[in-house]
Amino acid sequence: MVNLIQCELCPRYCILAPGQKGECRIRVNVDGKLTALTYGHPCSIHIDPMEKKPLYHFLPGTPILSLATVGCNLHCKNCQNWEISQAEPTDIETEYISPQDIVNLAIKYKCPSIAYTYTEPLAYYEYTYDCCKYAFEVGVKNVLVTAGFINEEPYKLLIPLIHATNIDLKGFSEKFYQEVCDGSLKPILRTLELTKQAGKELEVTNLVIPTLNDSDEDFRQLSKWIASNLGADTPLHFSQFYPRYKMTNLPPTPLETLIRAREIAISEGLLYVYIGNIRHRESSITYCPKCKSELVERYGFNVIKNLLNKGKCPYCGTLIYGVWE
Repeated sequence: MVNLIQCELCPRYCILAPGQKGECRIRVNVDGKLTALTYGHPCSIHIDPMEKKPLYHFLPGTPILSLATVGCNLHCKNCQNWEISQAEPTDIETEYISPQDIVNLAIKYKCPSIAYTYTEPLAYYEYTYDCCKYAFEVGVKNVLVTAGFINEEPYKLLIPLIHATNIDLKGFSEKFYQEVCDGSLKPILRTLELTKQAGKELEVTNLVIPTLNDSDEDFRQLSKWIASNLGADTPLHFSQFYPRYKMTNLPPTPLETLIRAREIAISEGLLYVYIGNIRHRESSITYCPKCKSELVERYGFNVIKNLLNKGKCPYCGTLIYGVWE
């Protein structure tokens, strides 16, 4: 009798025969037991600025230890990190680093936070969870940078350990998710809702790809949904696409398109809308939504001015969404 098992981590619900890997290439049936091949084996560890995640409303200007293992449960044709996200665990030589050692690295290099990022931290779930648990216990903050393609129950177990998230809302149609990402939209929307309901600092990124998700209607529907379901104070980042992986046939996103996206999002009531992957001064500034004063100014990934006083506008006292200190 074949010892089949089903992975219940993400909406794919992969059914695995002995020795077979799931779509993420991380999780495998080993003698009837689901095993994460990349546990404890990060393929990338860096210290980044918080603004690179991008997180603009969480501990601005602080360094964050960032890590990833190979693998992802989506297969986006435009992936900028495809060399590791679409790799096999055996493709890249790694060494074992325990969750405790990851947290100790953050402490050693004076990083108040750890980011689980670059590929898909929800696909290397067990490693993410154990790192988060140990970090949480010793006062190091946890940040998820994720596509959000996960089932509700495992996410509910993880989210109490998380302090901030940036979730990619890659498009706003099932067609886009199926054709570009080999995934589906509905689970991502649910992950976004659960994150906001849990009271975690949440920011959303939409990578704008020419001809695929760059119409005014795309921007309007996405912005309306965020305003209605996550709140007008949820920061939204429109990011510039660069030709990568299986989408080298498309041009980079014009700045004019990103500016138009930002204007539409603001017209739909969103209070904090930014442009990423390209320098544009106005769209990297955090303004007070009430008195319109410039509160946080950034240049690239650098914070060059921060006038907030305990998270409040110094001019009118308005509380600005986020975790500022």
